[in-house]
Amino acid sequence: MGALTDIFNNVLSLFLQTNCPLCQRPAKTELCQYCQKQLESCKFTNPGASWQGDLPVFIWGMYGGQLKRTIAVMKYENHPELARSLGYLTGKAWLNSPISKYQNKLTVVPIPLHPNKQKQRGFNQAELLAKSFCEITGLPLISQGLQRIRETDAQFGLNAIERDKNLSEAFAINPAFKNRLINGSVLLLDDIYTTGATVRYAAKVLHQQGIKVYGIIAIASSKQTITKPKI
Repeated sequence: MGALTDIFNNVLSLFLQTNCPLCQRPAKTELCQYCQKQLESCKFTNPGASWQGDLPVFIWGMYGGQLKRTIAVMKYENHPELARSLGYLTGKAWLNSPISKYQNKLTVVPIPLHPNKQKQRGFNQAELLAKSFCEITGLPLISQGLQRIRETDAQFGLNAIERDKNLSEAFAINPAFKNRLINGSVLLLDDIYTTGATVRYAAKVLHQQGIKVYGIIAIASSKQTITKPKI
């Protein structure tokens, strides 16, 4: 009877096993072991190297190689489940960083997509990343703390002046969010950090409402040490 049960479980596992969205190898989780190992190799030695200044930034890894591929497949090939691995790895690095020991009454707020963009994509990757990040860190999450009230062009390919103009008046605070933070601070979370224009404008909106932004969490950036944006 035990042998038959083992055979049944082995056959069942074959049917339940999925393929890795990056390489199509069999995978028991979101990624196969090979791709997971390649992804983890993208982690910065010190993700908190840019945690300084008015708007400090914590960045998990280098935007290139397997990390760039994973983010692209998540966003553009309809694999929102990959946000779980990315958010988990970032949350784990945050907990292992000395920075997390000084956190006090922090709430995570993801950078929003415009409703039209989110409808087209089917999800907001920053929100999914934030959910996974909060699951491991234990920090509270307010998914709709910010709203994107103006549809913007893709930031890729724009220079600094064009980026600023593109994001001007793009964000607004959710009215329901105002009363949920009294003495606490916000951690803004986004997938990719480039010039910092997006998070700078989001932080500006929060500051205008008297809400302190403790810092920025980003999954990826092309540089470990960056020029910190001023609000």
